[in-house]
Amino acid sequence: MQSEAVQGTPTEFEFRGSAGEYFGIWIVNLLLSIVTLGIYSAWAKVRTKKYFYQNTYVAGRSFDYHATGLQILLGRIIVVVGIIAYTILAAIPLLGLILLLGLLFLIPFLLVRSLRFNARVSSWSNVRFNFHGTTGSAAANYFLYPLISALTLYTTWPFVTRTIQRFHVNGHTFGKTPMYFDSPIAPFYKAFLAAAAWVIGMLTLAMTVFGFGVSTLSALQTLQSDPENLLALITIASLYGFLLLAVVPATVIYHAMVRNTVYNYTVLGGKHRFYSDISALRLLWITVSNLLVVVLSLGLMLPWAHVRRVRYLANHTTFIPGGPLDDFIGDVTANVSAIGDAYGDIEGFDIGLAV
Repeated sequence: MQSEAVQGTPTEFEFRGSAGEYFGIWIVNLLLSIVTLGIYSAWAKVRTKKYFYQNTYVAGRSFDYHATGLQILLGRIIVVVGIIAYTILAAIPLLGLILLLGLLFLIPFLLVRSLRFNARVSSWSNVRFNFHGTTGSAAANYFLYPLISALTLYTTWPFVTRTIQRFHVNGHTFGKTPMYFDSPIAPFYKAFLAAAAWVIGMLTLAMTVFGFGVSTLSALQTLQSDPENLLALITIASLYGFLLLAVVPATVIYHAMVRNTVYNYTVLGGKHRFYSDISALRLLWITVSNLLVVVLSLGLMLPWAHVRRVRYLANHTTFIPGGPLDDFIGDVTANVSAIGDAYGDIEGFDIGLAV
């Protein structure tokens, strides 16, 4: 590995954790979170993040996570207090409208703060990440562009996905080293069409085999006159089941293909690249089988499922240095003095948003 790294050849990511180790962390986190009525969940999140970061390696060096449970808890308290205040004040008609408009500006601000926080508490080889995206860009990416796409019946959604990914990647730096992503639109449409093909295929199968188009309409009419009709209820439940079989796998396929595109077109420092060769169908199988195992085990196999997915993603991700890897490590390590103390001046809280 070291001889290859010196030559500047690709080096794969590696996850060295195990399901057994993580189960011990997970079960303690779960029990303490229950006993403390959820308060300990902030520290549980930190323990979990640290475990997965510190067991993910590239070029023999691991990532690390530096947030504290108190920071996570403070962020959650702020959000909860804000939600309660909004709920109470929104009961006043005029004030409720003003608060709603204010919320449209607040959400992008919180998204950026969350991204910045998570970047600054993450590191590799003792060098912190950072995020420099703006609130205006977040508002455009998460509100304006999706709205425009809706007006086109979502036929332009691949453009939205690409610009959101560009906002995320281009806003990040590793130390002082910038990250840059851009790609043709074709790979995003390929992912979009693959996901759409799955949805159309599943719905066509449902209508062909079970005649859901007619039977569902008949079931709805039956329920109007007889709300407790068992056959009609089973028909409607089956429809929702097929919708899940259509939408969930399509989402997994789309995200897998988009992930490959984002990694394969991302450049670090103008010359260092990444490569991802996730198989959409393989990731779908892992997702579905994980779900089945977790359900059948009443949740006890959740740590195994999590580790299994993380290991697959890591094993299919590669860093391709633009020169000798030791030179790259030397360059970024030299930035430690510049941003190593950024943790003492964090400008945001982890508010728990899925960004």
